[in-house]
Amino acid sequence: MLLVVLEHENGALVEAAREALTFGRTLAAKMGEDIEAALIGSDDDALVEEAGQFGAETVHVAAPGALTDYGPDAYGSIVAQMVESLDPDAVLACGSSRGNEVMAQAAARLDVPFVANVLDVTPGDDWAITRVQWGGSLLEDVTLDADVSLITCGLHAVAAEAGDEQDADAEDFECELDDADLITMVKDRVVQEAGVTLPTAPVVCGGGRGVGSADGFGQLEELANLLGGRVGCSRAVTNLGWRPHSDQVGQTGTRIAPEIYIASGISGAIQHWVGAMASKHILAINTDREANMVSKADWAVIGDLHEVVPAIIEEVKARRA
Repeated sequence: MLLVVLEHENGALVEAAREALTFGRTLAAKMGEDIEAALIGSDDDALVEEAGQFGAETVHVAAPGALTDYGPDAYGSIVAQMVESLDPDAVLACGSSRGNEVMAQAAARLDVPFVANVLDVTPGDDWAITRVQWGGSLLEDVTLDADVSLITCGLHAVAAEAGDEQDADAEDFECELDDADLITMVKDRVVQEAGVTLPTAPVVCGGGRGVGSADGFGQLEELANLLGGRVGCSRAVTNLGWRPHSDQVGQTGTRIAPEIYIASGISGAIQHWVGAMASKHILAINTDREANMVSKADWAVIGDLHEVVPAIIEEVKARRA
């Protein structure tokens, strides 16, 4: 059996959970096993139903009263208890920051190895695995030999797609948590902004050093608003103080996966590319036709972004009129 650990927020599965279930269907088929899921911290029927839509046949629900929100120690402890009780062949989560944290906690408790950010798996007596290393700059082939295989799939390694919809069975899982398991937990949440966020935006308008100044991002803000998207930036921009770190796309910033990434005045260093490479399409606007971002883009405009971006804005407005 393959056990998939689900991430959820505000009564719905997050995209990382859907990606894990999508990746899990392919892996389960290779294993010749069924998919079951672990739902921790909630017993919401809607979450169980959605897990079924993405392929889970059974959802093991662990919602102890002491667990009022996400806590890595408690989640890791519950996953470890599920492994000991349910005896799965493998446990999978998505390689988000939370998914990797929970699986590392579980692996430490079980004293077994854990492989993060996996792209491809060939199950067997020893699992042959290809995973992402160094923020996406290289791929590593490894062999996993363990009584239970603990892995996370790379974030945005697959596009989340519903499977053959089925009615998932919910089964309560009795777990035990001690004070040490509850020492770290989310105590409060503050919504700093409403609407679309950078990680979930369908359109991201990114700007680099070529934008020229903090004020220069005004035209990118206008374009992003017209297209229902968000503004992102390179690390050079945050280093210059033009935009906050929360807008940074890259290895040490946010990883995005929009339908289109409009990269203006961005050279495309490897650290930035790691954060942008999951974009479905990329339009690069740059005066340097040899720039890395231009070479990787689906489309490129070789020109001054201060002329090109306003022209795009006017065209969008004209077509909407």
